[in-house]
Order: sequence, then C-alpha cells, then structure tokens
Amino acid sequence: MKTPSKFKVENAWVCKIEGQNIKPVFGNLNIKDGIIESFEARNFNDYLNSPKKKNSQNYDAKGSLVTVPLVNFHEHFYSRLAKGFAPKGPMDNFYNILHNLWWKLDKALDLKMVEASAAMGSIEAIKNGVTYIFDHHASPKNIRGSLDVIADVLKNQGLRGVLCFEVSDRNGVTTAEKSLEENRSFFFRHESDEDIKAMMGLHASFTLSDDSLAEASDFVNKYGLGIHIHLCEDPIDRSLSKEITNAYPVRRLVNYKLLNVKSILAHGIYLTKKDYEIIDKNGSALVYNPDSNLNNSVGIPNFAYVPESIPLLMGTDGMHGNPGKSLKNIFLLMRASGYSFDEAFRLIRETYFDQLTFVKRYFPDFPGLQVGDRADFVVWDYFPPAPINKNNFWGHYIYGLLERRPLSVIQNGKFLLQNGKLTGVNEEEINKIIYSEGKRLKNKFTKL
Repeated sequence: MKTPSKFKVENAWVCKIEGQNIKPVFGNLNIKDGIIESFEARNFNDYLNSPKKKNSQNYDAKGSLVTVPLVNFHEHFYSRLAKGFAPKGPMDNFYNILHNLWWKLDKALDLKMVEASAAMGSIEAIKNGVTYIFDHHASPKNIRGSLDVIADVLKNQGLRGVLCFEVSDRNGVTTAEKSLEENRSFFFRHESDEDIKAMMGLHASFTLSDDSLAEASDFVNKYGLGIHIHLCEDPIDRSLSKEITNAYPVRRLVNYKLLNVKSILAHGIYLTKKDYEIIDKNGSALVYNPDSNLNNSVGIPNFAYVPESIPLLMGTDGMHGNPGKSLKNIFLLMRASGYSFDEAFRLIRETYFDQLTFVKRYFPDFPGLQVGDRADFVVWDYFPPAPINKNNFWGHYIYGLLERRPLSVIQNGKFLLQNGKLTGVNEEEINKIIYSEGKRLKNKFTKL
C-alpha cells in the first residue's frame, strides 16, 4: 500500500520533545512530503465524548501514544539466523562462547546469508519501532561488499543505518587488513548518503594488534570518524590486552587517539574510575546491552561509578531487535540493585536524551515531533489508562508503553508498518528466504 504524500494522523497523544522534557499533547499531525506540516491541538475530553467517525480518509490513532522512533545503538545483524544451533565445545565462559559459537558462525557466513540476516533484523526492528540502527558486522570469509549488502537491505526497508565491519587480528593480518579496507571503502561510497553513514568497526582490544589500531587511527583522525568497539565486556578484555600489549583497553584507545564524540563503546562493564574519567574527557558514549550481558553471564555495570556526563545509549548486541526492552531492563536492574525509584527514573531520562543527542551526530535531522521536523514516528498500541502529562510521562513510558508493540511506524512520511502489518514487503516470501539461508548456515556451522 502506497502512502499518500499528504495525510493526517488524528486523535494521537503526540509526545513532543521540548528541551529535556517530553510533553504529550493530544491532537492531529498533518504530514506532507515527509515533513510534519502542522499540528492541530484537540481537547481529549471532546474526543472521549465524540461519536466514532465513519469512513475517514485519515489515519486514526484512537488515543494512542506517538513517539519518535527507537534507535538501536549496538546491533549484530549477522547473528540473526543463529537460532537452535548446537555449538561444539564448552560454553562455560565468555571466551568459550566466542570461540565455539560466534567466531565459528561469522566465518560460515556468505553474502546471501548476510542479506537474509539483515532482512530478518530489519523486519524485527520495524516491528519494535526501531528505524535507526548502528550495526557492527562480521563475516571474515566474505568481507568485500558485505556492508553494502546490509545498506541495501536497510534502504529497501526505508530504514537509516550507521554501519561498520569489525576489524580483528584473530583471523590473521590479511583478514584484518581487508576488514580495514571494507570500512574505508564503505565510508567513501556513502560519504554523501543521507540515510547510510559509516564508522570504523573494531572488535575488542584483546583481539587487536597495535598495527591494526594504528591503521584505524590514521583513517579515523583524517576523516573524523567514530569507532564502534566492544569494550571490557568481560574481564578477559583487560587481562589479555595487558598481557599481549602491556596496556589496558581504554589506555590503548587513548594512545591511538580513537576516542571522540562520535565513538561508541559497547558494554563497558569492567571499567575503572580512571577509565571512566578518560572516556568522559573524550566525549565517547557507552552502549549498554543488558539482555546479552545476562545471557553471557558477564555481569552488569556498576551504575554508581558511571559519571553522569558520559552519554549512555541502549543496544541489543544482536540478541534481539528491541532496545526499548534494554532500557526497561536497565531500569529493573537498577531497582534490583537497590536504587530508589527516583534514581532509576533519573538514569532513564538522562539515557533517553543522551540517545537523542548522540544520534544527531550522525543524523542532524532526527526529529522531535515538532512542526517542520521529519515525519519519523511510532504509533504505539498504548492508550493511557490515566491522565498523562510531562510530569508523569516516564511512568507511562516504563510501565505502559514499553510493554506494548507498535501499531504503525512512519519513516520520512511513509508507513513501514500500518496497523501491525508491514507495507511494501512480502514478509511471507522473505521468511522463506531467511529459512533457506538459515538452514544453509546451520549445515555449514555444524561442520566447523
């Protein structure tokens, strides 16, 4: 179904971003050519008491909440097909999980599998209200052109993405160099692209040589890129980095001038006070992935040690496509750790606005649901059961909205999801392709 160039979303609680507040206002959004052309405020009581309209040509949100899209700041699309696999070898610690599952799986991937993985991840993203994705890719046997395969899927689905290939020396110097080149060439191919951006992908300090960091540094600092790296996800990153290079991970990144305001440091569980000070000074962001951390039994961050000035973002680490769930779980983990409701809500608010600030470093036109903004937003299956305003928005958000699914997703003024159904996509046929490629991957993986 083709979205008309001009349409109205009526009877919506539009959660406008105003400074460091979310202000829910009831009314109608008028969309024209991908832009919020105007907003018509309505009295909610009038809506409650008005008769139901018949045969309206507008999209009726029926009193549901509308928010800006979610952003997944740490994804691994390449992991998507790995469901029901049976790894050989022990899975009793983080290194063995990497060695016996993920480092075998990524070497089995070919470009058809990469495409199917990205298709599955994109569908899951849309269904979870995510339209901006920072993906961290690995397919060391099929490197060249792999990022463009993912980029094409994102564009075809109407999504925006920031992509990179993880550089690592675990598969040898030649593979590391090819990985660096994929990052470099992808950046040049998409330098002027409005919807697809590039970062320098790095795996983790304990699998990176000084030579690879030096090469990455040259490119990052010449062209102003950010890095996307796993940082201290497990104690092994600290111990092996020190053993192999005589420096801990954060110090290595500083030595090679790889920390900047566009850089993403994923996980950040085993950081020292000095590490936090260095990260804070350089303006880089930490991305928390609580579901993955719990699944891998690597622990959770000590929130008390994290300076408020370090941007906190939410990711999924490829475990699923719902960073809203990650945010909710951070809130619950804080409560389980003894933090008060006020403290937990404070962190959620700060993280929410940190994410909005950071995504604009790559997409300055990320919207705030104001007149003149890009028409990117989500209509949630959440009708507030009690009055809602800017003072109690977060209670509705954590305990209500994040427990629901999107009804519709609009990106650049086009429906990607409408009343629970993908538009312009034959999901049944895509699922058949995903299954076929997943079966091939499982067969290859089993033989490794």
